[in-house]
Amino acid sequence: MKIFLDSVTITDIEAAAKRLAGIVHRTPVVTSRTVNDRTNAQVFFKCENFQRTGSFKFRGAYNALSQLSQEQKQKGVLTFSSGNHAQATALAGQLLNIHTTIVMPDDAPAVKLAATRGYGAEVILYNRKQTNREELAQTLLTERGGVMIPPYDHPHIVAGQGSAAKELIEEVGELDLLLVCCGGGGLLSGSAIATKVVLPNCRVIGVEPELADDATRSFYTKTLQTVDNPDTIADGARTPYLGKITFPLVLHYVDDMVTVSEEAILRTMFFLWERLKIVVEPTGVLAAAALLEGVVKVPRARVGVIISGGNVDLAKVSQQLQQFVRA
Repeated sequence: MKIFLDSVTITDIEAAAKRLAGIVHRTPVVTSRTVNDRTNAQVFFKCENFQRTGSFKFRGAYNALSQLSQEQKQKGVLTFSSGNHAQATALAGQLLNIHTTIVMPDDAPAVKLAATRGYGAEVILYNRKQTNREELAQTLLTERGGVMIPPYDHPHIVAGQGSAAKELIEEVGELDLLLVCCGGGGLLSGSAIATKVVLPNCRVIGVEPELADDATRSFYTKTLQTVDNPDTIADGARTPYLGKITFPLVLHYVDDMVTVSEEAILRTMFFLWERLKIVVEPTGVLAAAALLEGVVKVPRARVGVIISGGNVDLAKVSQQLQQFVRA
């Protein structure tokens, strides 16, 4: 396991931050008196929904693609994603003049699919119930050549994502707790490394949907657990398992893992829309849901919450809103 713990360090995150300076947006930190009163805490929302491509994923994708050799860039990049890493890789490829091929599920949110194509990527669709995306991507890689840049299990991806927490701490200072959503663990592990080095007493807690709780089960059993196509509205957290790199990093740097219900995700999403006036996607509110729904209670603490993305499929959300209002 030590080799994987050494795969990403604070030095890597600091180097990524320098590499990303002037390329990524230094996203705003938002506060709310209503949220502070409701939670009896001082809460700081790091709004990665305002990042380029609408999520934190652009940090890791650009950090990874920018470090490829000229020969690798000419061969092109291939990856697989439900949407946010797809968009991020596509834009990074456009900026760096690298051809990108993205394997995406045919039920991916329309807004994410359209944006990925809009950034110039070649999109190959698959049926998630019939096809394993990693196997399909590997087959394409064998046939076409190129470089695989996976959505989370890559040291340059993890280092890039960690720059979000680094920025948050630089802006607000001391924190008692940092809440981070978890899919494959790239953002969570990178944020935990960045936090623990600077604020060793700050607790870092990862948050998953109840319906996609593989990382939480893995954390508590210390054995890698999987989940198969979980039916959660948080599409960015439908990853089947933590990676070979992210799993040991999560075990080492993260203090706890919790889950939130689908209802909690919807309530939190609409609350943030109405009260903070920010558009956030279901996966993007996971960390906030743990706090606002009382899953995590930290009275009188200074709490950082990473809002991971804001790529909302308005057609689906309108249906969810109707169900939410009727309930």
